Formats: sequence, structure tokens, C-alpha cells
Amino acid sequence: MQIEFTKMHGLGNDFVVIDAINQPVSLTPEQLRLLADRHLGIGFDQLLLVEAATTSSADFRYRIFNADGGEVEQCGNGARCVARLVAGDSQDTERVWKLAFPGGAVRAQLQANGDVAVEMAAPNFDPASLPFNAEGLEISDDEYFLQVDGWDVFFSVVSMGNPHAVIRGEDIDQAPVATLGPLLERHERFVNRANIGFMQLLSPERIRLRVFERGVGETSACGTGACAAVAVGRRAGLLNEEVAVELPGGELRIRWAGLGEPVWLIGEAIKAFEGVIEI
Repeated sequence: MQIEFTKMHGLGNDFVVIDAINQPVSLTPEQLRLLADRHLGIGFDQLLLVEAATTSSADFRYRIFNADGGEVEQCGNGARCVARLVAGDSQDTERVWKLAFPGGAVRAQLQANGDVAVEMAAPNFDPASLPFNAEGLEISDDEYFLQVDGWDVFFSVVSMGNPHAVIRGEDIDQAPVATLGPLLERHERFVNRANIGFMQLLSPERIRLRVFERGVGETSACGTGACAAVAVGRRAGLLNEEVAVELPGGELRIRWAGLGEPVWLIGEAIKAFEGVIEI
């Protein structure tokens, strides 16, 4: 089977995007893992299938698959790339694109500088929304405490349509992302696993962030992770309404008015190349 694809990225968080409208595609987990292999396949953090909308309230629908072959709920950088791709050559900054995904929908707008803004869901701090089993855990200042394989871990949890844990630290260059990240990602209390963010506060308008993504590993950027970190910091009274998030791959901009309101995620969405692969 030959598959036409587009390779895209947002700050180096890379995607294979497949038009599943004009070429219906059904991929097994094994095929997804092969496509994700950076030596034997194309290589990606996530694969995005763009499908026809199932309701009149959306322009398109997309599904997200991680490099390990598992389907996940949402991807902020991926949503921006889908919006950029379906917009084609359009430079219309007034049009609002409505993109459905299995867990809901986002609105997207092109920006005058070429970036894409997407309106994500309102953060949900209820542990059950991730889901996260918080039974019997200590909680102080919205942070839970766990001992994980010898690590004393304080973290907050929030759903951005997908599950996130956020750990605050003084220097994320020294953060144990590669060791603590996978341990917490697969901890039994995270029923569907979780994305683990390591956040460093620089000022009320700026943070640094590294994210160990569920089913992928550490990525150069994570859109929903940036939203989650800002939501956690803002809820704790540490951040302002508009925050710049420095990630290994570059900078995202987050705007959140507060509890009950959606989060706006703004950043680049780059088309790298197109190709055909046979699987």
C-alpha cells in the first residue's frame, strides 16, 4: 500500500499528516510504529489522520497517534499543523477553522506573521478528568506528593483534553526528564498514563519547559504541555494572563483568562516536505 503524506512540525515537534479523505487509510499499531521509526520509516512524534467532518459544526476531523502506535486524545502542536495544512495557500486571518477530534473540537486562526493560533479546551483540574487516582495522597497548594522509585515528587495534575502532570523546579536543565519522566508517565495512578512537564518559572510572563510525552519520550515542544504548565502556574498565582513558554525547540505563546475559559495556544506550524511511502 502506498501512502501520500506531508511532514510537518511545530518547534521541532514533528508529525506525519495524512489526508485520509482522498486516500482512506487504516493503519495497525505495527504499521504506525514502522512509520515512526526514524531509520526504517519516516519518523515522527505523532501521526495525524485528517478525515471528513462527521457534523456540520466542523470543517474537518483529525485523529492523533503516538510513535508507539497508540491513539491519544489531543495534541496542541498537531492541531496547529492540521489547521495550517487544511488552510492551504490561504492567508485569511479572519476565517475561523473548526477542527473536530475524538474528544471535542478546537477553533484555529492563521496569524499575520504566519503562526497559527488554536483555542484549546478549558483546563480541568479534577483528577478524575485525566483520570488520576488521587485517593489517599497528600495535597498542598494544588500539588500532590508521591514517592516514585526513590524520588520524592511534588506535582500538579490537569487535563487539557489529554492528561498532564506538571513539576515545578529551579533549573530544568538539571531536571531528571529521562529518568523520572517515564516512571511517572506509567505510574499506576495515571490510569491512561500521562504527559510529564518540568517547568521553571522565569517571571510572571515567561517560563521554561521540558516535556516527556506519553508514548513518545522527551520532545522538542509540546503544545498541550505548554498549556498545562501555564494553567498550573496561573492557578497557583505565579503567572499572568499571557505567557511565553521556552521549549527546547523554540517559543510558544499561551493566553488564558482563567478558570472556566479556554486556552489559546499560538506558535509556528511548518510544512517540511511531502512524500510517498509504501508499507
